[in-house]
Amino acid sequence: MKVRVLGCSGAIAKDCRTTSFLLDHDLLVDAGTGVGDLTLDEMAGVDHVLLTHSHLDHVAALPLMVDAIAARRTVPIQIHALQGTIDALKAHIFNNTIWPDFSRIPTPAAPFISFHPLEVGQTLLLAGKHVEVLPAVHTVPAAGYAVATGKGCWVFTGDTEQNPALWARINQMNVAMLVIETAFSNRERDLAKRSLHLSPHALASELDCIERGKNYPIYITHTKPAETDLIMAEIQRFDQTRPFGPNVTHDIRWLRAGQEFEL
Repeated sequence: MKVRVLGCSGAIAKDCRTTSFLLDHDLLVDAGTGVGDLTLDEMAGVDHVLLTHSHLDHVAALPLMVDAIAARRTVPIQIHALQGTIDALKAHIFNNTIWPDFSRIPTPAAPFISFHPLEVGQTLLLAGKHVEVLPAVHTVPAAGYAVATGKGCWVFTGDTEQNPALWARINQMNVAMLVIETAFSNRERDLAKRSLHLSPHALASELDCIERGKNYPIYITHTKPAETDLIMAEIQRFDQTRPFGPNVTHDIRWLRAGQEFEL
């Protein structure tokens, strides 16, 4: 499976695009501003969109993408999300005020998009890929995802604060790559906690939950552009000594838009 990082920033700035990943050519995970780097042909090839939650940085490009390529498609784009996320999209975006209700256009019987509710713990087959819905802890209904690949699972936490249930499940998996958010630096740890995001201090505690002996690359996503360098420096400092001693560190890397991975 090919993973293409379209966007992985917590906000916009030059060269900073918000969260979106393209798996192979047909499955989009979140639809932040990074979707705008796709060509029309690439957008038209997306059959399924998995949304972690309803916040704007994860859905901003969805209505614009649908508008751009609807005429090129003969079947609806399937949007998969928790029911709370779907309810938010219907109420606040696809509501004929902010944007047309493409779930009923051009006709209710043959719309441009269709909504498909998910539940945490559910497994499903999308575009030939096995997907599991993982728990997340955020200010709105939220989820993460694990997608099975030939080398293990690609795991994306979505936006989450400390999350014991997530680690209980991850420790049962063969993880090929973990993408985990760390939105704020330690100087903003109180804001991170109130907004249910991670700071490096909280991330350290989360990574302590990884079962001893399990090692896989960990990619940091969703950093605020003004704090990215500080966040990564703080992570590097704590990971020199934790969790298993001064000579053992996690394989932690900064995720960047434009990266591609073959898993």
